[in-house]
Amino acid sequence: MKKEIRVGDIMTRNFIHLPSDSNLLECARTMIKKRVGSIVIKDDDEIKGILTEKDIVWALTKRRGNDIDKILAKDIAARKIISIRPEASIQEAMEKMNKKKIRRMPVISNKKAIGYITLKDVVKFIPDIFEESRGFEKIKEEAEKIKRSRYAMNGNFLEAPCEGCGNFDILEKIDGRLLCESCRDVM
Repeated sequence: MKKEIRVGDIMTRNFIHLPSDSNLLECARTMIKKRVGSIVIKDDDEIKGILTEKDIVWALTKRRGNDIDKILAKDIAARKIISIRPEASIQEAMEKMNKKKIRRMPVISNKKAIGYITLKDVVKFIPDIFEESRGFEKIKEEAEKIKRSRYAMNGNFLEAPCEGCGNFDILEKIDGRLLCESCRDVM
C-alpha cells in the first residue's frame, strides 16, 4: 500500500515572517539574510499578506522618490491569501498553485498558520513531478502565447502586476482596476 505524501510532511515549519508595519528595507534585508524569496506578513497569528522579491522590485519602480525605509510591507504585500491544509496531498497543492498561478502558500490548521509550502519544496522532495510538469509547462506556455496574441489582436493586451494579487500576468480593466484572470474570476 503506497502512502500518499501530505503537505504537512514537507512544509517548512519555521517559516520567515515579519509584522505588517515592517518597512521594505527590513524585509529585503531579512530575505537576503535568510536566503528566501518571500516573507509571510503577519500580526500575532493572523496572516496579513505575503511579500515577494517581485513585490519589492515593483514597489521600487512604481513608487519612485519614496525611500525604501518609508514603504511598509502591509502596503504592497499580496493580501489575497490562498492557503492549504496540512492533510492535503502534494498533488492537491500543485494543482492549487497551478490554478491560482502562485508558487507559495501558507499551511493553515485551526485558523492558525503552522507552516509554509513553496513549489521549490515540492520539486526538491519529488523531482519526478518536476520532470512530468515540464511537458505540461510547454503546452501551457504555448496556450499563453495564443492567449496573448488574441488579446493583442483585439487591442486589449496589457501585461503587468495585477492590482488585486500582485502577480505579473495579462490584465484586463474591470471596474477601474487592472486585474488578472484569477482575480476576475473571484469578483
